[in-house]
Amino acid sequence: QPQLEESGGGLVQAGDSLTLSCAVSGHTFRNYAMAWFRQAPGMEREFVASIHFSSGRTLYPGSKKGRFTISRDDVQNTVYLQMSSLKPEDTAVYFCAAKTLPMQVSPELYFSWGQGTQVTVSS
Repeated sequence: QPQLEESGGGLVQAGDSLTLSCAVSGHTFRNYAMAWFRQAPGMEREFVASIHFSSGRTLYPGSKKGRFTISRDDVQNTVYLQMSSLKPEDTAVYFCAAKTLPMQVSPELYFSWGQGTQVTVSS
């Protein structure tokens, strides 16, 4: 199964933008669904976005479409999460995850996870 490594988190101010990266290695993952989840302290892991690595088709929950954009670079084997107009409530550990198709929103269905990257948004 693929190995995933997130990077790009940090401390930003409300209204800022930030792009997270997920480097994927160790497997043929072209027919995988890649996703970003986030987890705030004391909260359940929350689906943010997913992308079909080969086709580039995407899946978003309705509440985040427009501020968060998932993309992939199939040459660099990297998945990105572009976040704009960040709010303090976006503060969380952001995780990259992989599963076989189809794209789905439940974290229990994903079998490969990165270690996470912390995003903190100050007001």
